[in-house]
Amino acid sequence: MAVACGLCAGANYLNQPLLHSIAQSFGISDGTASVLVTCAQVSYALGLLFLVPLGDMLERRRLVVTLMGVAALGLLLSAASPRLPGQFTWLVLGTLLTGLFSVAAQVLVPMASLLASPAHAGRAVGFVMGGLLTGILLARTVAGVLSGIGGWSLSYWVTGAVMLAVAAVLAGVLPRSRSTAGLSYAQVLGSMWQLLTTQPRLRSRTLLGGFSFGSVSVLFSTMALLLGGPAHGLSDATIGLIGLAGVTGALMANLAGRLIDRGHATATTAAGVALLLLSWLPLWWGQQSVWIFIAGMLLIDLALQAVHICNQGVIYALAPQARSRINAVYMTGYFVGASTGSAVGAMAWLHGGWTGACLAGLGFGLCNLAALLHDRTLARSAP
Repeated sequence: MAVACGLCAGANYLNQPLLHSIAQSFGISDGTASVLVTCAQVSYALGLLFLVPLGDMLERRRLVVTLMGVAALGLLLSAASPRLPGQFTWLVLGTLLTGLFSVAAQVLVPMASLLASPAHAGRAVGFVMGGLLTGILLARTVAGVLSGIGGWSLSYWVTGAVMLAVAAVLAGVLPRSRSTAGLSYAQVLGSMWQLLTTQPRLRSRTLLGGFSFGSVSVLFSTMALLLGGPAHGLSDATIGLIGLAGVTGALMANLAGRLIDRGHATATTAAGVALLLLSWLPLWWGQQSVWIFIAGMLLIDLALQAVHICNQGVIYALAPQARSRINAVYMTGYFVGASTGSAVGAMAWLHGGWTGACLAGLGFGLCNLAALLHDRTLARSAP
């Protein structure tokens, strides 16, 4: 399940280091090629809203395998697009299919919590999330290596084939798992709004997730401008390798899961929020030293995963029979925070350079602190 989550999540990041090669292959501008990134993000968000809730309606093993199979077909269609009429159009279609159906990962995460014993649910979620995070971080590097070996399409061929193989394995090893709620699709979608309005801690934890990911997205949207600019003058390849430092977040995901199982979700969340705020100090100093920047990046990634895993541990316990719908609500807010952080980060860089970006990231962190205090009030007043 962890490998499947890594493949599904990473599939949406394959195109990011390949955009220039794709542009050259199709004879289009880099700007036109960058539309692929937007297509992947928008289709993934739509999948979160309209496909992930099916985990509370359909048999989950079959749902996961089907979603992964269609996502793999999207990858293979992308790989074959240079040989098809209307080449780039087929690549866009393949990207949309992959983004929409790769949300299988967000069905697997709550399913891991459901299948594990209550005493080990946090550890199970942390382990599966560790696979998801590792897939995101390694996707860009693996795509670049495969592109160097056999062209940009090779990364799509390989990833699509591996995803089909893993889907086949899951079909054989996952137990059958089905919700007993007996809801129609319209009722499933309508109940998501009801969950948001009737579960205060779902709202507070969604705010925590959105603000924390927003703060980190400020960093991700501007770090290449700092590292590749006059201050450091690093190449794209070197910047990509620095991004791999975030793989430590996968370790935090597993640790946070264990702490949740021991009843320390509140304290771990508080530590993550505090660490996220503090990380912006070495990140700001990072304009003087790459090594200090890397230290700040390690800290903020650890903080993000601590908050995120704790959030999932808390929200899954709110309504165990509706975990897929709760996860869909939470993850939608999580990615809204990410896109907002990216936009704010770009604007802050434009008007204030790296200092402006750091202040923007710190602002998201302070909003995160306010959300934490609100959540702790809700936790104390809960029956």
